[in-house]
Amino acid sequence: MKLEETTVAKNYVYEGRIIKVRCDDALLPNGNPCFREVVEHNGGVCVAALTAENELLFVRQFRYPYGEILLELPAGKLETGEDPLLAGKRELEEETGCIAAEYYDLGKFYPSPGYCGEIIHLYLAKTLTKTQMHPDEDEYLEVLKLPIDEAVRRVMNGELRDGKTQTLVLRVAELLRTGNFGRRI
Repeated sequence: MKLEETTVAKNYVYEGRIIKVRCDDALLPNGNPCFREVVEHNGGVCVAALTAENELLFVRQFRYPYGEILLELPAGKLETGEDPLLAGKRELEEETGCIAAEYYDLGKFYPSPGYCGEIIHLYLAKTLTKTQMHPDEDEYLEVLKLPIDEAVRRVMNGELRDGKTQTLVLRVAELLRTGNFGRRI
């Protein structure tokens, strides 16, 4: 069965600093015309920084679209053409004041594939060293540590609502359970 749709025309309706929005003309697999609304985003990174005591570093920050303070793993957006691992290292140090000697690639996360093309690259960082936080000028955040079991509990009871954070917390918990961290990068 054919499932792919064909783009006929990309029609940009908004081009901002972080996103672009399109309303495309497309064809369904059966050849019928349709419209597809798409949000373009350069993508991002999310880093699970794991201490020697099996704690994860989190940041608390206000998230404007929800009007609330969220607890999330360190994360940030990619600049055009930026290497995701380098972006993850940058974001970890900016937001937590830590660098890591070990990084593991834990895959990609598609936050909302129905309308957004954003891809978030997920990493585990281990063997941490404290340096200096230097958040962006428009970032106001607090750093805190949670034991991995507490983080999993908070995911499961709905306290950690951010999707990338939920995914990465559960992946790290499973890696700790199995002892298989995969390929170090």
